[in-house]
Amino acid sequence: MIEAARRHDPWAFTRLYQSLAPAVDAHLRAQGVREAEDVTSHVFLAVLSGCSSLHGDETQFRRWVFTIAHRRIVDSRRSDGRRPNVGSLAASGPAVPPGRSPAAEDDALRDLGTERVCRLLSALSTDQRCVLALRVVADLSVEDVAIALDKPPGAVKALQRRALAALRRRLSQEGDDGEAQG
Repeated sequence: MIEAARRHDPWAFTRLYQSLAPAVDAHLRAQGVREAEDVTSHVFLAVLSGCSSLHGDETQFRRWVFTIAHRRIVDSRRSDGRRPNVGSLAASGPAVPPGRSPAAEDDALRDLGTERVCRLLSALSTDQRCVLALRVVADLSVEDVAIALDKPPGAVKALQRRALAALRRRLSQEGDDGEAQG
């Protein structure tokens, strides 16, 4: 499929987009990109224009796509000129299957879960949030994240370790204070 995308076969690019766009969009939202859908489109326009020169396997292709996404995040932050708003993650909730209306309980639980995730993520540094999103949402290896962020693998591991420790502390405090929500 990647070889066909390099040749600009429309079917291959469509399949690559369908398989990677949801993860790219979720990563952008987790990083507080305000217009995540637009930025996702820009990422895939860059992928389309540059994929003919890319050499490598599926893992390298995926890493390259998320490297482009990371660069668009940096561009977005520069243009915004302020700390990202992780509250925009709420728009990425699960889709309701056609023909089924969402139950009020499902909506409430999803909203509470999203609110809690946003609150927890907002306590992390930008780098920690980025590392966790690339490791969890994009399912990239430590080495792939290091390449995408232009950081040494040891720094990525340290950021991940510190982020998870901060989340554990925060969750523990919520449990101790009786404030756990969702």
